[in-house]
Amino acid sequence: MHPSLEKLISSVQSAVTLEDFQTATEGLRDHYKVAHIVYHWVNSNGERFGAGTYSQEWVDRYVEKDYLRVDPVILGCFQRFHPVDWKQLDWSTKTSKAFFKEAVRYGVGNQGLTIPIRGPQGQFALFTASNTCSDDVWTSFRKRNERDLILVAHEFNKRALEYELGVESDTVAGLSPRELSAMTYIAKGMSRAQAAAQMDISEHTLRVYIEAARHKLGALNTTHAVARALSRGLIVI
Repeated sequence: MHPSLEKLISSVQSAVTLEDFQTATEGLRDHYKVAHIVYHWVNSNGERFGAGTYSQEWVDRYVEKDYLRVDPVILGCFQRFHPVDWKQLDWSTKTSKAFFKEAVRYGVGNQGLTIPIRGPQGQFALFTASNTCSDDVWTSFRKRNERDLILVAHEFNKRALEYELGVESDTVAGLSPRELSAMTYIAKGMSRAQAAAQMDISEHTLRVYIEAARHKLGALNTTHAVARALSRGLIVI
């Protein structure tokens, strides 16, 4: 294993905050020289958590269009236990073709490898690497890196499960200081870019905190989460 990859795996194993998970995905993306690395996890309560390098525009579009219901990667990997090359999935329907075309337009990439992982109490996670390249280049990438990517995916999931246990009581108690800051800045009408600048973090990392707060509050979207946080007195503007 390459020394730099060992270092990245160590950073995953020592992750203690959502920001650490986000930083790890960015490091892995740069290490593998791909367009994106994404980790998406659904815990035993059905709450979702994600860390990854997709653009904010694509994430917002995905949520707005409720693409979770039609995404062939999600639907296809839920029924599988082994790594799935996106070319193995069914992209034949009109809906999936339109989805793929739009994903490519937003920079997701035309090639992808997704590793499904299942936890002990109903947890379900997907670890994805994606890129824009030819079939031959992607096949070569898979041959060189798939084994290590499987290892990384399981290390990510192992740490996420430990993280879930560590914050289980906090989910009821309220939001973390970083989540409160993110929600407060958004509640004050700042853009995500402005809020991220105030917190001295990337917009990708800000998204992680906002999504975590939204799930803890049981909100449908960010606006709903802000309203709930205000009504409960968690944030003051």
